[in-house]
Amino acid sequence: MANVTFSSPSMKKDVTVYAVAGDTQTLLSVAQAHKIPVHFECENGECGSCAVEVMVLSNKTPCAVALTEKEKAVLRLSGKITPEQIAQAENADTPPPYRLACQFIVRNEDIVVKF
Repeated sequence: MANVTFSSPSMKKDVTVYAVAGDTQTLLSVAQAHKIPVHFECENGECGSCAVEVMVLSNKTPCAVALTEKEKAVLRLSGKITPEQIAQAENADTPPPYRLACQFIVRNEDIVVKF
């Protein structure tokens, strides 16, 4: 199980939910299941409207990053991540600060999601 804490000025308080490790639900699906108001439009990784900041809360090395090609392109074009951060993600499994909620698969690690 992973604790996923959603934090946004649009919510009265932070909300922590549990996500099943190994499930293939996206972060957006987890948010929708718990009525967390993460903004989205296409749900296909093309518009970038669901970009969120993700921080891993453990001292362990983060799980594999697995950025999709769509996610890399959209986040880079929107200025959310740099080509260097993409290279770090691909070569050293170092997570970038921003992800698309519709593409990010929740892993077995506690995270904070800011939107």
